[in-house]
Amino acid sequence: MEDLVSILMPAYNAERFLDESIQSVQSQTYPNWELLVVDDCSTDGSAEIVNRYAANDRRIKYLKTGRPSGSPTTPRNIGIEHAQGRYIAFLDSDDVWFPQKLEHQLRLFEKEDTAVVYSNYEKMDEEGNRNERIIVAPEQVSYRQLLKGNVIGNLTGMYDTRKVGKIYCMNIHHEDYVVWLSALKQGYVARNTNTVEALYRVRRRSVSANKRAVIGWQWHIYREIEKLTVWQSAYYFMHYAYKAFQKNRK
Repeated sequence: MEDLVSILMPAYNAERFLDESIQSVQSQTYPNWELLVVDDCSTDGSAEIVNRYAANDRRIKYLKTGRPSGSPTTPRNIGIEHAQGRYIAFLDSDDVWFPQKLEHQLRLFEKEDTAVVYSNYEKMDEEGNRNERIIVAPEQVSYRQLLKGNVIGNLTGMYDTRKVGKIYCMNIHHEDYVVWLSALKQGYVARNTNTVEALYRVRRRSVSANKRAVIGWQWHIYREIEKLTVWQSAYYFMHYAYKAFQKNRK
């Protein structure tokens, strides 16, 4: 039997985009998945939308936080806790997958040294308009290479729990980056399908748009999470800053 993929989707007041995101999962050519939508106490119609899909597709499950958390970390961890699949993948409630995303990615896990798989993706604006803004990631990265900057788009990333166990998100900014670092630190590599498999929606009020804050988040990861020396942190930060500049030009 094909291995189950658990897809985690945090949602907060996402009724505007949920239909498109959920339908992109239902359109996958690889059928053995479960979609765990974790509602962070939305005040709009998000719950009704998810439950409507869940009533007609038993692969879709609605979960809810006990109280609003204000970040995707708590919803993602609830999803990880309830996940039944060998593979854990992430998709935010305003992003979209292309139909062969899972099919293309799962093939790469056949390599014994591969614990994380990711893909290239395309940016779209808040209204869904596309302009061929493709983010192309390296073909492969190790732990040391990933320290130079997160090249794994979270909406494309997936990891193998049979190889690295369940990795929960820390309650920090750039929590997805730390997940990938934690997996690769165990001696594995991450591989790119070298195909465009998703659409990333650039929101006007995105948290990551605060560039000054992002600098502090990255330095915190180097020094407090990865326990690098000041000189090591400075070395990797220079690489990170260059990569971030290049990516933001697209």
